[in-house]
Formats: sequence, structure tokens, C-alpha cells
Amino acid sequence: MSPWKQLPDALDPRARHLVVQLRRLKDHRGLSLQALASRTGYSRSSWDRYLNGRVLPPQQAVVAFARACDADAERLLALHELAVAATDGTKGAVRGKGPGRPRNPEPAGQAGTAGQIERAERAVRAGAALKPGVPEGEPGNGDGRSGLRPWVIASVAAAVTVLTVLTALLVITPGHGGEEHGGEAQGGHVATADSAATDPEQQPFVFRPGKDHPCPVHRDDDGLLYAGYSKTRTALIGKGSTQWAVVEAQCLLRHHGFPPGLADGIFGSRTERAVKRLQRDAHLVVDGVVGEDTWGVLRK
Repeated sequence: MSPWKQLPDALDPRARHLVVQLRRLKDHRGLSLQALASRTGYSRSSWDRYLNGRVLPPQQAVVAFARACDADAERLLALHELAVAATDGTKGAVRGKGPGRPRNPEPAGQAGTAGQIERAERAVRAGAALKPGVPEGEPGNGDGRSGLRPWVIASVAAAVTVLTVLTALLVITPGHGGEEHGGEAQGGHVATADSAATDPEQQPFVFRPGKDHPCPVHRDDDGLLYAGYSKTRTALIGKGSTQWAVVEAQCLLRHHGFPPGLADGIFGSRTERAVKRLQRDAHLVVDGVVGEDTWGVLRK
């Protein structure tokens, strides 16, 4: 049920990876193109081109995007650098296929560069903070680009170590609401595998088709209602948003008697209609978007 257009088939995988990451961050923050434009200084039509793979965003647009989405700017800049290298430094995100340009150019002397980009991309996905503007190769190896710098290897090794430690902690740490409360969290909320670690700031949301998340809505010590997926009271989510805050809103809508369909984390047409009914009933502006005022009604 994603509103995104299919990316061009000719889009290089590294440019595609950048665009997909930008799309995910935008959806995670629940920003519309208009909101993104107002926060970054780049027009709505520009972001439409950038996020649909027609044109690579300039470096400053990536920095502004990271600031607007509270994302890791260094990581996005590293992905942007890879995308620029993949498209031969041209402004267009899609490789040209006209006369004079081979369909899949891969000069023999550049095989090492392709391997470098692939390994650097893996390092970025593992959480390594690649420094923008620093060459990826190791000087003194023939064409100057046939090896990875030692800091890249060290970053990957550090990331692997951290992931190993975190995995071990997850295995040995009792589940939320386990031994201490005999399987129940405060307020009678039964902890489940889905609700134990569904804070969107702690675990990325992954959509599973047909999954209807349980909705154990309870009133917490602050007197507000929670379903256990997000504690946000200000996140802006609307049609097309995909995140844990959407599951939270869907559960609270269901609790208040405005069924949104499945609590699957996808803000679709049924969820939008349920939000509008709630807003109309609460005498709010009826726009189908969950913002601070609508959260205030949902949490009561």
C-alpha cells in the first residue's frame, strides 16, 4: 500500500540504495513532501524528483534532509558519495543509454573500484560512519584505488563487535514485564513478543503483510492511554506513513471505537477514514492526519 512510484529500472543499485534509505527516513518521520520542502529549503517538486530516482539530490540537500529527519548525516553523505560515483558524477540518477555510452561500462582497470564501492556500502549498512570527501582507496596500489583504508576495516570490525555484544545482551536479558511482574507490565498490560521491543526509536519497523498487531491498550501512571508501541504525543503521521507510531494510533483508534482495519503499521485509506471520524467527533480540523491535537484525543 506504499504511495511511492516504482524506481526506474535503469537506476544504478547504489543510487537506488540511497533513494530507498531517504524514502524510509521520510516515512519514519511521517513527513509529507511539502513539510520536507519547508524544513530543507528545497522545493516540493525537487524532492519529488530526488525521491523517485529521476535526479540525485545535491550534497547540501542531503545534509538538509538529515537535519530535517534527525538522521545520521555522515551515513547519508557516504551513501550519496557512492551514488555519485556510480552515476559517473552526473546530476542525473539514471545512467544514460544513448549512442557513445555502453549500456554497462566496466573498464578492466576499474574492477577494483566497483569492489571497493560494494565493500564500503556494506560497511555503511553495518553502521560504519564513512567520512564524506575522503578517498576510499589505499594510495600506492597501482591505480590508487584497489584497497580499503585501514579506518574502514577498523570501523567494520568495531561495528561487528558492538552487534555481537548487543545480541548477547538481548539473549540474556529477561523480557519486558517478565520475572519482575510475573508476566504483566504495570497497569495490567500483558507483555508480548511484539510489544516488548516496539519502540520505534529502539527497533526499526518492518511491515509484515496480514499482520494484525495485538492492542493491549492500558492507562499508564501519567493518566494517558498507551498500546505499547510508541509513547509519542507529537509525531506527524498521515496516509503512506509506515512506522510503529502508526500501529500505536491504529490501536488507540480501535480502542475509541473508530476501527481502522488491521493494526499493521501502514497508514492507508481505512486508517485515514477512522482518523477523520475521530477528528469530526472531537471537533478538530478534519484532515486525516494525526498530529499533536489528534494524539491528545487518542491518549485520553
